[in-house]
Amino acid sequence: MTETYRTMCPMNCLPTVCGMQVEVADGQVVRVHGDPANPESRGFLCLRGRATGEIIDSPSRLLRPRVRDRRNSDSWRDVTWDQALDDIAGAIRTAGAHRTSVWCGHGVIVNMVGLAMSLRFANMLGAQLWDGSIVCWGLGGFGVWLTGVPAVNSAEDLAENAELVLLWGANLASQPTTAPRITAARKRGARVIAIDIRRTEACDHADQYMLVRPGTDAALALAMMHVIVDENLHDHEFIEHHTVGFEALSAHIAGCPPEWAEAETGVPAGDIRALAREYAASRRATILLGGSSMNKTANRWYAARAISCLPGLTGNLGRPGAGMGPRHGADAGVWYNAFGGIVPHDHKAPETVIPSEMDTILSAIESGQIEVLILPGTNMLSSYADTARLERALARVKLVVCIDLFMSDTSRAFADLVLPGTAWLEESGLKFGPSYIHLMDRVLDPPGETRPVWQMFAALAERLRLEGFFPWSSIDGLLDAILDKDQTGHAKVAELRASSPSVRIDVPSYAYATLEFPTPSGKVEFFSERAQAMGLPPLPIYEPPVHGTAYPLAFVQGRSLTQFHAFYDHGRALPSLAKADPEPVLWMSTADALSRGIGDGAMVRFYNEGGEMRARARVTERMPAGTVWMCDGWMGINRLTSSARTVPDAAVAAFPPSGSARYDAFVEVSAG
Repeated sequence: MTETYRTMCPMNCLPTVCGMQVEVADGQVVRVHGDPANPESRGFLCLRGRATGEIIDSPSRLLRPRVRDRRNSDSWRDVTWDQALDDIAGAIRTAGAHRTSVWCGHGVIVNMVGLAMSLRFANMLGAQLWDGSIVCWGLGGFGVWLTGVPAVNSAEDLAENAELVLLWGANLASQPTTAPRITAARKRGARVIAIDIRRTEACDHADQYMLVRPGTDAALALAMMHVIVDENLHDHEFIEHHTVGFEALSAHIAGCPPEWAEAETGVPAGDIRALAREYAASRRATILLGGSSMNKTANRWYAARAISCLPGLTGNLGRPGAGMGPRHGADAGVWYNAFGGIVPHDHKAPETVIPSEMDTILSAIESGQIEVLILPGTNMLSSYADTARLERALARVKLVVCIDLFMSDTSRAFADLVLPGTAWLEESGLKFGPSYIHLMDRVLDPPGETRPVWQMFAALAERLRLEGFFPWSSIDGLLDAILDKDQTGHAKVAELRASSPSVRIDVPSYAYATLEFPTPSGKVEFFSERAQAMGLPPLPIYEPPVHGTAYPLAFVQGRSLTQFHAFYDHGRALPSLAKADPEPVLWMSTADALSRGIGDGAMVRFYNEGGEMRARARVTERMPAGTVWMCDGWMGINRLTSSARTVPDAAVAAFPPSGSARYDAFVEVSAG
């Protein structure tokens, strides 16, 4: 007999979360498909979600704890959970809490319980805890936060109210459920303009698109502001009452005319003027800002800072259809509010804290300050900038523990212990979406000796005598504690099981209705004294990308519908994903390929002073000359990227996700 269960996709593609229906017969998953009743995805489920059914009985799954005596060997042997946990606890006691670190990846955010309990364990122990968002959206979030507009409008608001939509670096492969909302807005008469470094799926959904050179988005935004002020298109009343620093901004952008920006971005000056005028004329303009790849260029946080000033300059805030649209990381506050009663404050002595900043973390590991490294649900080696430097650093860590469903680049090269985690259908948890929290109930028994991450940390906490680590009588008690917030109406798991598995979060459909902003002034800050106090530019700026003639091509990484970071061993553990995306593919322009004697489908080598990687070329008119692109997550990409610092410690202390490295890279490509 086949039974159908409603749950959520385990991928963490925020702001997209997708409901799924799972058909199970005799304890086996026989079909996975979208859930039409889910209020956020409305039946949509991409290839990544549909492939998840292949996780459960995959022959590649980790089913027992494994240990080895020598790294870079395949001499693994099974070990009992008790022995593995005893070894980890003993290593932590020997090293000391402040020489132990927990680094969580997207794999542990599948249902939020693993993340919450990882954070709880680290803070109760006094271990180093670094923010995983520094490999993703953190720098863009920092720029928006400095301006004072981190909250976003809902996708429904965009569909129903926006008159103009700017998809600025927002690739719909990252948030595919936003696409039908954009289609609905266009049917209603809204104009959609896409701005990106290549012709993405978003460009195909737009009325117009503009291609910019990587790392120059801030120049485009500054030139738009120049036009808006120069032509007196700004909202005088809004600026007077709800912003600070307009005079300083006005003087600053006087030197940023469209002709200057054309030379930097490649966008014609006339198009920049037209875009600025159209944006300023709309009273309901929504900007969807890219979540990750835009910031992994010379843009750093500068682009998000400059772009987020545009709504304040034109008064496009505090009304339906006006402001910032759905963005990865924009709803992170909902998670941390929910974790408020779960995750205690960090009590480490200040002098022992290693800030959540990539260069600092690498320096600390390189110098032997970290002796035990616990990695739940992350392939650190593929996602962290400057792979070669990270490899040298990890070689110094005495004990590396990976917790995952499958082996990964990191576990194969550096793990001493590998612990088998449960899949999303084998444990209970919650999925946090932009507008709802969804119950993900256990459907199947865990196979082999797999365990949820929270159980592993509870067992470690017991060995380390962390009193009260798991005070709840059951997992339902923990879930109820997470749900016990005004935003959820203090919902209970039992209620969700008895009715709908989704509970609406009490968040407004559009942000800043009261025109009160989360800055020291309570206003939109064109001039940020907060940034100035950190030693950062107080006004939005632009710095041109710098590269030598030896490496002329800007390298950019981004998302596709077949991969998400390095999930499921780069998708190779799941046949559907392995077939759809079997190997790294480097997109390049016809002109760049022709000048190098490279044909479509040929194997190529791309390289710089940091390292090299091989991939198959996709020669396409969708790429402009001077830029190459690859889906993120593939092992080898970050041999080419920079781990150079982007923000000071003061910025990291104020906004922990901001501690990303530069990641930008310029390369050369050759056949072979």
